[in-house]
Amino acid sequence: MASLNYFILKFLNLLLTLFLVITLTFVLMKSIPGDPFMQEQAIPEEILDSLHAHYGLDKPLHIQYFKYLKGIVTWDLGPSFKYEGRTINDIIREGFPISAILGLFSLSLSLFCGILCGSIAALYRGKWQDRAAMIVAVLGMSVPSFIMATLCQYIFGMKLAILPIARWGTFSHMILPAIALSAFPMAFIARLTRSSMVEVLEKEYILTARAKGLSTFAIWKNHILKNSLLPIVSYVGTLFANVITGSFVVERIFGIPGLGAWFVNSIINRDYTIILGLTVFYSSLLMLTMFLVDFLYYFIDPRIKIKRASYG
Repeated sequence: MASLNYFILKFLNLLLTLFLVITLTFVLMKSIPGDPFMQEQAIPEEILDSLHAHYGLDKPLHIQYFKYLKGIVTWDLGPSFKYEGRTINDIIREGFPISAILGLFSLSLSLFCGILCGSIAALYRGKWQDRAAMIVAVLGMSVPSFIMATLCQYIFGMKLAILPIARWGTFSHMILPAIALSAFPMAFIARLTRSSMVEVLEKEYILTARAKGLSTFAIWKNHILKNSLLPIVSYVGTLFANVITGSFVVERIFGIPGLGAWFVNSIINRDYTIILGLTVFYSSLLMLTMFLVDFLYYFIDPRIKIKRASYG
């Protein structure tokens, strides 16, 4: 019962946070100088007024706000101001599968390589394997994703010519942007895994397992890895956020037609409905991920107990 109340409270907090994000984004969009219909050439006043009336921009702000909230509740995010005949729902249906594929591949690459690298560093602590793994981790955390993307394009696309520089279509098009996106989280996971495993390696049951003659791999698989995963699980939500938001610039660099490219273009074009719609969509997705991580974190470790004081 206590756990049910805890998760109900977490879900209500999620809804409240999402409401605040929607409200703040709406206010900021309306506060930005300029107009979504401004062009290099002046638009006649009559046409501008007609466009404002067509999209409801001539209404008071509170009416526009409540209309937008109603649209979010019914998941009707409205039309695009710049792309005639396109709605935000259409853009999400078109671009999100591409961003999701790239994001999940980058996430898997980050987790696999990060845990592997951190495990090697922990098991060979103080040796050259440890130093080499940590050097790679420091480099990964020091280089921004857009710099990593440019380096990957130059080395693997231009110099070695073994992978396509840009565009989207086949698995080979996904490799370079995934490397660029996963470099930082992979390095962070490697350091997190190492520190967590070093702590576990000092436990008495690890010494007992070694005394029984178990192999290093068996000890790692059955004892060390399982008991070192909790800090990594708690980071998965943040990792997902880093991968998704980092894809905005990376998708632009590689010419990938995902939601990141739409988001960047909407800011340049002052396409308010796309900015608002994608912000709501991403916020909902990230908060839901954080909620699921909390849920998983609670059930992955039976030692965790939720007290009534946590929700009251």
